[in-house]
Amino acid sequence: MKQQCTIIAEAGVNHNGDLNAALELVDRAAEAGADFVKFQTFRPAELASHVAPKAAYQTRTTDATESQLDMLRRLELTEDAHQHLIERCAKKKIGFLSTPFDLASLHFLTRELNLQLIKLGSGDLTNAPLLLAAGRSGARIILSTGMGTLSEVEQALGVIAYGILAEDKPSTAAFRSVLNLPEAWKALQTSVTLLHCTTEYPAAVEDTNLSAMTTMRQAYGLPVGYSDHTEGNAISFAAVAMGASVIEKHFTLDRKMSGPDHAASLEPAELVDLVQGIRDVEVAIGTGIKRPGRAELANRIVARKSLIASRDLPAGTILSEGDIRTKRPGGGLSAMLYWEAIGKPLAEDVTEGSYIRIACQMDPE
Repeated sequence: MKQQCTIIAEAGVNHNGDLNAALELVDRAAEAGADFVKFQTFRPAELASHVAPKAAYQTRTTDATESQLDMLRRLELTEDAHQHLIERCAKKKIGFLSTPFDLASLHFLTRELNLQLIKLGSGDLTNAPLLLAAGRSGARIILSTGMGTLSEVEQALGVIAYGILAEDKPSTAAFRSVLNLPEAWKALQTSVTLLHCTTEYPAAVEDTNLSAMTTMRQAYGLPVGYSDHTEGNAISFAAVAMGASVIEKHFTLDRKMSGPDHAASLEPAELVDLVQGIRDVEVAIGTGIKRPGRAELANRIVARKSLIASRDLPAGTILSEGDIRTKRPGGGLSAMLYWEAIGKPLAEDVTEGSYIRIACQMDPE
């Protein structure tokens, strides 16, 4: 069986700024069997200016006259709320994870809360200061690559690698050159997982392009996963079959709730189905060795065919095509040996419908 895929239940801002709802999201994610429940950590004024517009999907699911900044203020989790969520995660035996959207939030998660793993969102794929600070934080990084090109992914990796390895003054040239060092790639392989993603909510199946996971894995030799914004679970299952090491999926307590991400999220029962389905896919992938399974071995004698006498024949008969048929059950001489049996003497008397035995040694089924 392949190595187990890490499943991240993305609570995000689906708590609507309510700690009790956030705690319930932890409970539901733990009950579903997810490995992590993930939230979002941000300082609204550090994340968006007062003129920043909402995305189209956000205007469809929230007050269209409200600014992005005001929306973020409603959805912010306090530092104290983070502590409560971490405690609940520990109690429920599920990992706590969050996405920092600004430097202060990154420092809070990695320095004050001492998180050893963080997730960076697709919107920060080109945010060099945040990428550099993440590299220098010492935390492992899951980097979402939605909206990005392969070149932008490589640039981001250069910034992170420089943050891990160097303390000198950063520069674009330094970010490029660091990737020429073998130790940079060694550091990235143990520190960074890339997530393919389509940054739209919900994302259309035709925009998914799961093959980009393979492209990034081949290009960089790093673990690659998938952040799924499509409706339903089918594309997540396909991603696991293609080797995703991480699956991230939004979930909510109720898709009908008001808020930017509820409509494109799973409900708790669907999250249960996601986790179970992924675990089933992992088992189904198997070892890659082509051989009969244990259940199949018992069925070969029923389903396969042997060389069977078409009529009663005495021992010593030189077999012709008219003497032999290929019929069930298996267990006798394999039907693959049909032509080898032609012209051979029969070893013993046989009745119609019986296994053929021939005088020279031949392998049975």
